[in-house]
Amino acid sequence: MSIWVRITDFVADTAGSAIVGLVEAVRTVFEGDPETRRRVAFSVAMIALSAKMAKADGVVTPVEVSAFQEIFDIPDEDAKQVSMLFNLAKQDVAGYETYASQLAGLCSTGQNNCPILRDIIDGLFHIAKADDLMHSQELEFLRSVAFIFKISDDEFDRILSRHVDKGAADPYRILGIEEDTSYEIARKTYLDLVREHHPDTLAARGLPLEFIRIADDRMAAINAAWAVVEPELKSV
Repeated sequence: MSIWVRITDFVADTAGSAIVGLVEAVRTVFEGDPETRRRVAFSVAMIALSAKMAKADGVVTPVEVSAFQEIFDIPDEDAKQVSMLFNLAKQDVAGYETYASQLAGLCSTGQNNCPILRDIIDGLFHIAKADDLMHSQELEFLRSVAFIFKISDDEFDRILSRHVDKGAADPYRILGIEEDTSYEIARKTYLDLVREHHPDTLAARGLPLEFIRIADDRMAAINAAWAVVEPELKSV
């Protein structure tokens, strides 16, 4: 069953709740189904943060809404309910810190650099760069969310590098290696990244299948970085 069907049913059953309440209600409604709970909680809270993200620079543009629709691939029959959630989050008086803190609870171990939380930051970057301009308010928003998620500065910088051109060192930063790294270590790092971001791996950690296109963008950036780095390190 599509995750959007589950979300549509869930929203209908909890109609009238503030979206903060919806995120919290996920834990109770899907208590006996941890996989669906993760997917619904992820999707509902991601919608909320996307709406807050889009308003970070003071205005929600059509291109940002389109970017949101691209990464979620929402069926026409479910678009109305998802749009309702998006608009509810835009108008909700609760700050984004509330949503981010709720999402942080998706990682029960509370570890740093939690994979599913990194996925969320990746998705938010996709929204932020949709209008071809990363506003300072948006970047501040993303850094603040990453801090709540316990994502390290180095890890955040790597994610940032996949989405924003930072110059000649960008490919190395994307791969998380130094320019003097040996070819063998660099290749192992690259292969580890490929395995980590394979669609099967993302699905196994609870990422909704409808969100996999973010992984496609991520893999494209990783492969492009390796295409630049590999011949440089081989020639050393």
